[in-house]
Amino acid sequence: MTNIRTIIAIVVLGIATVGQAQTYPSQLMNHETEINAIIKEITLEEKIAMLHGKNMFSSAGIPRLGIADIEYADGPFGIREEMGPHSWNSLHLTTDSATFFPTGSALAATWSTEWAYAYGRGMSREARLRGKDMILGPAINIQRIPTGGRTYEYLSEDPLLSGMLSVAYTKGSQDDGTAVCLKHYALNNQEDYRGFVDVRISDRAMHEIYLRPFEMAVREADAWGVMAAYNKVNGRWCSENELLLNTILRQQWGFPGMVISDWGGVHSTVDAVTSGMNVEMPGDRFMGKALLDSVKAGKVSEEVINQRVREILRVRLTVKPIAKEKANSVPVGNPEEMKVALEVARRSIVLLKNDGQLLPIDLQRIKSIAVIGENAVTPMALGGVGAGVKTRQEITPLEGLQKVLGDQVKITYVQGYKGFDRQSRNERKSPQQKADTQLLAQAVKAAKKADLVIFFAGDNREVETEGSDRKSITLPSGQDELAEALAKANKRLVTVIVSGGPVDVSVVKEVSGALVASWFNGSMGGQALAEVLAGKISPSGKLPMTWPLQLNDVPAYATKSYPQDRRQETVDIFVGVTQNRSNDRFQQLIANYTEEDLVGYRWYDCKAVPVAYPFGYGLSYAQFQYSDLKVTPTAEGFDVCFILTNTSSTNAEEVAQVYVSRPQSHIDRPVKELKGFQRVALKAGERKEVTIPIRRSDLCHWDESAQTWMLEPDSLIIQVGGSSDNLPLHLEAKL
Repeated sequence: MTNIRTIIAIVVLGIATVGQAQTYPSQLMNHETEINAIIKEITLEEKIAMLHGKNMFSSAGIPRLGIADIEYADGPFGIREEMGPHSWNSLHLTTDSATFFPTGSALAATWSTEWAYAYGRGMSREARLRGKDMILGPAINIQRIPTGGRTYEYLSEDPLLSGMLSVAYTKGSQDDGTAVCLKHYALNNQEDYRGFVDVRISDRAMHEIYLRPFEMAVREADAWGVMAAYNKVNGRWCSENELLLNTILRQQWGFPGMVISDWGGVHSTVDAVTSGMNVEMPGDRFMGKALLDSVKAGKVSEEVINQRVREILRVRLTVKPIAKEKANSVPVGNPEEMKVALEVARRSIVLLKNDGQLLPIDLQRIKSIAVIGENAVTPMALGGVGAGVKTRQEITPLEGLQKVLGDQVKITYVQGYKGFDRQSRNERKSPQQKADTQLLAQAVKAAKKADLVIFFAGDNREVETEGSDRKSITLPSGQDELAEALAKANKRLVTVIVSGGPVDVSVVKEVSGALVASWFNGSMGGQALAEVLAGKISPSGKLPMTWPLQLNDVPAYATKSYPQDRRQETVDIFVGVTQNRSNDRFQQLIANYTEEDLVGYRWYDCKAVPVAYPFGYGLSYAQFQYSDLKVTPTAEGFDVCFILTNTSSTNAEEVAQVYVSRPQSHIDRPVKELKGFQRVALKAGERKEVTIPIRRSDLCHWDESAQTWMLEPDSLIIQVGGSSDNLPLHLEAKL
């Protein structure tokens, strides 16, 4: 396997084949001699027992040989509370709390590999205290649609940003001793119909966009675990997809670790185990007795079983088990991890608009603030379907303002609207409701009396939830109507959007003097937000995804490939026939990714579609000047060097971004693509030389005929700036 992970450099028809970056051989390969001896000692029945769930979040070891069970930690932004052995019901312990880290989109808004590493390490520290061996995360699927139920868990619409953060998170966790489980492999880009949708996509778009973050985390960070997704890809379930699990993951990328299923995501016995699946979770329907019988009947060789066991043992012997009596013996959610959550939250907050310098709050003029909106007081650690965090602490925005501003200003809170709740979701009501007239009137009354209004709009964890996608990006609960009324009552209106993904800001952008995106921002999110609003720190977050003007502008919607309509005939672009899917939905619901690689900003650039806020966008209280661009060839690619100057009187951080255009390419390419970035801290008036390396491996395209990465030698235009639509520096370079 090791030769697969080495860098190749040959020239075929004038196009160089370039292997992907690699840092070190897998640590998982350090126990092969010991594993050989173990496999000789264990029975077939013991081997089979290792290949399926033992409890809801554990799979079996070999007790008589002292090999511990593997304990899994759900999910990617905090260690989930303990549950019954075969249920989703809480055990109601007093020691199974955890830090609620900012969710995936918030982490991505930091554009910081340094803090992604600290995030992964913090997750691992808490996992170890809770007795866990493997974190079910990071969640790194591409944000194909803004309405996706797990957009808030995922990182970005861009594969390089997602990949670099995934690499850092993975290293942070595994350097501390806890395995990651990259999820959801692969192309789990929607929650509606996720259990039976069949994604159809070209090989090139799949590799360049959707698989790239997984490949980077496997090859550059030595990820030890991967979770197979629920959906199909090009006709085969991910849990039994020979191409995904064996050809790409194990052979092309050299992955030596273990693959576990998403919970209930296995559909077969023979196909699953021979295609590379290691552990069926959480039960044994397909990989328990049925697998044992299949081996005895000669349908599956014991050699295949031995290989699946070997891959599990590699992880088990690399990750030191925690004795059960020590797990959950001390409280989790301690100051060190809370500090990481705070620092990530501080850097994630995105200032979208600030007319008339309404922010930061001027306490010389502002003596009273009306805080309007239920999201000011709603905890976001729990809610909806899927993983949540029973956290020891979550500072809400209102609490943060009260803590940071203290008695310097009078703060009045008014609910303003009734947020979408669990009962409404269970009753299948729409979040899009008219404003409550009584609550609106109370909010307007408070707004008229205040020097400043801070309106907390957006979604909550019941609106954005695993298991279903949003049907709209319109603000719920009549928030647009309320915002208009507040603006009429008080011209000093700051709107804070609390959400995991994009929302329609057309109304609130128009009526608000300032607009802020604050995400589902973890245990310390309220404090971080208050510090930004008060000017104690300058906002420095950048959007990790495009915020569209309207849903129909989004590529998957514009091409009518999402949402899928089960009532109509759909054309299968891969076989060229029209079939009625309405009576065969579990096997045949097709999601044709007809936009191919034009996801997010790539689409809006190519189609010249205006957006509300572009990818990489974010304002600051400071002003930055980019100058003196130079590009220097290196052994790995290019060094992009420039001068970044903070021309203001405010200390701040800026995320510098490098994009590459290939106008002379003979291959269809986006207008530009992100190829590098760096977060830079600058004191007031400070000037720094910044160097951002661009790797040759990140300039490759996937060649479908050769089934490898190719480097096309041509001219590049290097563009540098503070967002995808603000790139003041340009320079041509040659490959």
